[in-house]
Amino acid sequence: SLRPHAPVAVTALRAADLEEFVKGTSFDLSDKELFCIEEQDVFNSIYSLVRDFTCLPPGLKFNLVEALRSNLSVLLPNIDSLSRASMSSPSDGIPITDRIASHRNALKIYSFFLLSIVLAQESSADSGTGAKVTAHGRKKNPVYAWNWEAQRGRIMNLVANSLEVDLTLLFGPGGADERYLSFASKCTYVLFENQNVLKDEETRNGLCRIIGAIATRHQKISQTSASVLHLIHKYDFTVAHLAEAVAAAEKKFGDGSLAISLIREIGRTDPKDYVRDGAGADNVGRFLVELADRLPKLMSTNLGVLIPHFGGESYKIRNSLVGVLGKLAAKAFKDVDGNNSAHSIRLRSKQAMLEILIERCRDVSAYTRSRVLQVWAELCEENAISIGLWNEVASVASGRLEDKSAIVRKSALQLLITMLQHNPFGPQLRATTFEATLEKYKEKLEEKESQSPAEGELVNDHPLGEVTVGQDESVSDSCLPSSQDQTDEDHMFVDITNLEQIRALVASLEAGLRFTTCITSLMPILIQLLASSSATDVENTILLLMRCRQFQVEGSEAALRKMLPLVFSQDKSIYEAVESAFIAIYTKRIPTETAKSLINLNIDCSIGDLAALESLVSSLVLKGEISSNTMSALWDYFCFNINGVRPVQCRGALSILCMAAKSSPSILGTHLQDIVDIGFGRLAKEEPLLARTACLALQRLSEEDKIKLLSTSTRVFAALQSLVTSFSLPEKIWYGATDKAISAIYTLHPAPEIFAAEIAKKSLSSVFSALGMDGVSNGVELETQNSSTITELSAMKLGRFLFVISHIALNHLVYIETSVKKIHKQKQKNEKSQSTNEDSQVDGSKNSEAQDINAELGLGATRDIAIEFFAEKAEREIVSYSCEKNLLGHCGPFLSKLCRNLTLLQKVCILLYCPLYIFEMFGFHCSLRFCHDLILFFGCSSRSYMLLQCLLFAD
Repeated sequence: SLRPHAPVAVTALRAADLEEFVKGTSFDLSDKELFCIEEQDVFNSIYSLVRDFTCLPPGLKFNLVEALRSNLSVLLPNIDSLSRASMSSPSDGIPITDRIASHRNALKIYSFFLLSIVLAQESSADSGTGAKVTAHGRKKNPVYAWNWEAQRGRIMNLVANSLEVDLTLLFGPGGADERYLSFASKCTYVLFENQNVLKDEETRNGLCRIIGAIATRHQKISQTSASVLHLIHKYDFTVAHLAEAVAAAEKKFGDGSLAISLIREIGRTDPKDYVRDGAGADNVGRFLVELADRLPKLMSTNLGVLIPHFGGESYKIRNSLVGVLGKLAAKAFKDVDGNNSAHSIRLRSKQAMLEILIERCRDVSAYTRSRVLQVWAELCEENAISIGLWNEVASVASGRLEDKSAIVRKSALQLLITMLQHNPFGPQLRATTFEATLEKYKEKLEEKESQSPAEGELVNDHPLGEVTVGQDESVSDSCLPSSQDQTDEDHMFVDITNLEQIRALVASLEAGLRFTTCITSLMPILIQLLASSSATDVENTILLLMRCRQFQVEGSEAALRKMLPLVFSQDKSIYEAVESAFIAIYTKRIPTETAKSLINLNIDCSIGDLAALESLVSSLVLKGEISSNTMSALWDYFCFNINGVRPVQCRGALSILCMAAKSSPSILGTHLQDIVDIGFGRLAKEEPLLARTACLALQRLSEEDKIKLLSTSTRVFAALQSLVTSFSLPEKIWYGATDKAISAIYTLHPAPEIFAAEIAKKSLSSVFSALGMDGVSNGVELETQNSSTITELSAMKLGRFLFVISHIALNHLVYIETSVKKIHKQKQKNEKSQSTNEDSQVDGSKNSEAQDINAELGLGATRDIAIEFFAEKAEREIVSYSCEKNLLGHCGPFLSKLCRNLTLLQKVCILLYCPLYIFEMFGFHCSLRFCHDLILFFGCSSRSYMLLQCLLFAD
């Protein structure tokens, strides 16, 4: 046996001597025979260079590696020729046994040196201690550029080739040398522990081939299994690559012994061990899933040894076994041969696996329940679920929507989304359509059965995943139904005469009807999930409702509107989900269609939904998601430039434009006259809310548009006054419109207090005109009148009068506060400009002295006190009844008289708005003389809900 004798100290050599030494050794390897490596001096030289390989310059490394690798690559074909030569007499006189020994020794030496080089280089790269050698002499030839990754890959594949050839002639029938195989295995597993090495595909493939060859070709199953399991437990990044190595060995050598050994070894492990080693259990589970994906048939025949682990405590192993069953159900039973008995066995095996998956949906661990639902979703995508099992899976998923764990609910929602997308029943899931079609085919079936004397057998043994009716592939991912294909015609009715086909179709239609009914029944649960505290619940529920809307599931449109208030959620992900869903559903490519969908949504929304819709529309206009072309289309609807527009659509278009104006007020400036003419014209009587919406639009005008409106339109204030004082609108609509009209007056009018006084006088006159009284003073005289006089007043007119007076008071208070703020702002601006002028004209010390004197005299504070005094006086004058003539204060005595008139208070409108008026009066420093009347008012009322109504108004 060869051993190194007096190796050369390579590190002590000079650069020139080292280069000469390497070149001489390389020349010996290339010039002499392949077996020259057995010569002691050549062996010593190579050993010395390999021992200190990391100290060599890149060019010399390349020369040495290329010489060793080329010799080994030439040696391997000689082994085959050697086997042929052993059958004949040698021509060169060298005994065949000596030639075999030389080949054997050369193979082991070359492999040893190449693997040692790989280990040394990787160890040096990991530690970062490789020698940095400065280039000497002439410039290096570009041919010798050092690319270690490429060299490493070639070396490992060359070693793999040497292990895959037939080595029986070299090592005898007992197999290859144990030490040789052990060293190759050790090097392979050491390299497998390095994640950077596995990133190189060529190197990784070579390592996998070595593992497969040693285990299968050289029958080292048990040793390889133990080493592979060690790597799986310790290094998670090796799992997928080791599964690939095991699968490649089975395909290359037609021997699944290594895979079977690993499966059985995992199955024999005590389940408690996996509880203690959580990371190892996770890696083992991933390995099983990867192996089932690559070798489904082999895994299916050895699955029995793993089933007992379903009873173990490690949920990670149960999760992996669920994944294994999913892979097997999708892949292991696809090939159908002519043997009916074998086909039946496979179907029963698959059915047993699917039943286990159904059972695992009730696992004690939420992680396992979630994983099972994910597996069912994967099977849906693979079309591996039969129609007969479809509804059972849908029922299970529906039940899991009420699971206590959020991750289970998330998986259940995603499963239902996938089932809708890949459903085998068609693009429309309306129960009425299925019922009508099913009824037709049932009648046809009864007719056929009555005509046929012999009853056929209904074959239920369809291949799992077969689609009987509808589509056999998933529909488009778009959640927007096409207007062309979403028609009401019965597209599923086809003229079928075969009895068996009719029976199968009836069964499929019944299954489709059950699935449709199941999805429809989920709407109340989905609405509840929209209010869940879990963001994932809300996001996936919105996605499911969008998918239901795409398939026209009944109730999905109304359920989707329940998501609108979620736009006010503090959770950014929920807001983005609502916004994305809104864009996908209500914005179209054609601006007219977008405008129409927004108008219809506005018409159907409740008050709370309108607030959410306003927030969404204003935000999307600001972001540019709702284009200017859509705004133009909305104006066309409002101005009746589109045929067939109804007044309610006109109002809806203006309402959407008002929402958009919240973020972009200039939108309303282009149609100011149209807002006045249409909003307060004859259509206001046909669509009562149109006038209220027009008032809101006037409030949201920009400052420039307000000035433009006042200069161009002369009838806007007349229209507002007519809206408040006339009786053109129904009573239930008038109050809301009047509220907005009074607010618009205080927003637009240059002197709103004067104009509001005229409105209040006209309103008061309309109340007392029937009694032959007119003017505010007559209202005061009512304090001296008897109760019968007040009782004769119109309850409707009196209710409207109280409403107008109270809202004028409120808006006037806001107007006073706004005016005070403007005065303060202007005062600060003037002081700032005055200070700037003084700084530029006089000396800074004199200016500071003047400011100190003003502060001591309290001149600035005096101005603020004066402003506050006049503000408080103005507020008191709104309702205070004193010797001064105040517009609203004159109504105080009348209100006292009204609170004592029980007969008139029984009228509904007075009952509603008298408390509102009283509480608003109290908000303006009202005198205590009304307190007694207010207590009397509550004491005399026998209806308990009136107190609640008053408190609500007070809030």
